[in-house]
Amino acid sequence: MGNRDLIAAAAQSRGLSIPVVAIAAPDEAAAVFPHALPVLDVGAAPYTPGSPDDAGAALALRALEVATSLVKQGAASALVTGPIAKSRLARIGFNQPGQTEFVAEACGITPENAVMMLAGPHLRVVPITVHVALHAVPGLLTAELIRSRSAIAAAALTRDFGVATPRLAVAALNPHAGEDGRMGTEDRDVIVPAIAALQAAGIDARGPLPADTMFHAEARATYDAAICMYHDQALIPIKVLDFDEGVNLTLGLPIIRTSPDHGTAFGIAGQNVARPGATIAAIRMAGECAARRAANAA
Repeated sequence: MGNRDLIAAAAQSRGLSIPVVAIAAPDEAAAVFPHALPVLDVGAAPYTPGSPDDAGAALALRALEVATSLVKQGAASALVTGPIAKSRLARIGFNQPGQTEFVAEACGITPENAVMMLAGPHLRVVPITVHVALHAVPGLLTAELIRSRSAIAAAALTRDFGVATPRLAVAALNPHAGEDGRMGTEDRDVIVPAIAALQAAGIDARGPLPADTMFHAEARATYDAAICMYHDQALIPIKVLDFDEGVNLTLGLPIIRTSPDHGTAFGIAGQNVARPGATIAAIRMAGECAARRAANAA
């Protein structure tokens, strides 16, 4: 989804002999793909790697709008988004914090019910709070927020990953899980009630577990996803374990949406040094989730 000439220029700059063909609708892609890269052309922009401009931002936004609409309509099975420069998009009127919030709103889902999961070969993590200052995290955590986002994660593990009985490991906020309030009361007063509510609903959840002992190999074998209280608590371990294969999934949507778990990396754009692993993983995971949903619906 984008612009045929721009993608052809990108291929040529890297010395890649890849024919690029413009298509008018997604159902034309299968016939084109064996001999060329199909691109649904939705606008134009110059090829200026590493130098983002308003034309490129407008093309990115138009691609996001059209792609989201096509997946909602059932014309495509899943949406895979690339990283965007949020500040550049804001210059042209994009008023959402990011693509996740845009897609959630387009699907009629409130931001609270659009849950981020980072998944790789070795680990799946769900941060309860995401892009907020660390000092704000304790005030944002509530038992209901933890319960609802954990329940959405458990449902997605079954629906999209085929895990019949998901096991959730819930991380503590404070060192040593607070040590009965001596190192903070959030674990006792907020996280414990959330876990109790999950267990009462029949979800296999346990914790709060000290985060420093949750991510070694033996511990990871005991759960299907780790529920973490803040951004870095979730993203540091998965980027250590699955840096080149991490995928960002948006859970709680009626559609499948994945994205590579990295940013724009403008500093290396156009130099033929970027690694494609995370993007390949995002496409593969979207396809696997779509196939599983289709099979379950049959």
